[in-house]
Amino acid sequence: MAPTGKRTGEGTRSSGPALPNSAGYLDGRLLIAMPVMGDSRFERSVIYLCAHSAEGAMGIIVNHPAGSIDFPELLQQLGIIKKGEHIKLPENAESMKVLRGGPVDTGRGFVLHSSDFYIENATLRIDEGVCLTATVDILRAIANGSGPKHAILALGYAGWAPGQLETEIQSNGWLHCDADADLIFGDDVDEKYGRALRKIGIDPGMLSNEAGHA
Repeated sequence: MAPTGKRTGEGTRSSGPALPNSAGYLDGRLLIAMPVMGDSRFERSVIYLCAHSAEGAMGIIVNHPAGSIDFPELLQQLGIIKKGEHIKLPENAESMKVLRGGPVDTGRGFVLHSSDFYIENATLRIDEGVCLTATVDILRAIANGSGPKHAILALGYAGWAPGQLETEIQSNGWLHCDADADLIFGDDVDEKYGRALRKIGIDPGMLSNEAGHA
């Protein structure tokens, strides 16, 4: 189901078809942290924005690994599979990335995934190709091979109060660009920051604290 937390604007969207974005909001796009950010939690981060409205914003960091956490071991800890059963997992479950999604609700898992998987009243459809599900049912589906083709598991999320993200963008804290499946779900986590910058024509080596926003 949609994430909860006092700093997010997740209540602006319901499960079902994505709504047209006609108010200039950035949901469904990627945020790219600038060097001037000044917050170590978001240093060199690329964030997929799941919700953005007048009520705030919520997103998932897609390029910060969650330490040495292994997805099959996590499934064991949650009781989804028994010890030793990881050898039976589908290939996409064996290799699924576990990321540090943000500083809010870090004990909770959020699965960002392709839209070929949907749970009624639990999945948030963000745009035509990307959804968010935060129930254990999707982990079970991934473990048994009936889950989405592409997915990442994030622990925690990033949240902004009303107007906070807009202020940070105006202060050159963030750039933003169109999202694509490879930047969201790709295995090359360490390369995503540079690739996102190059997507909007910026050489990461030339990025300065004075750059404006896209």
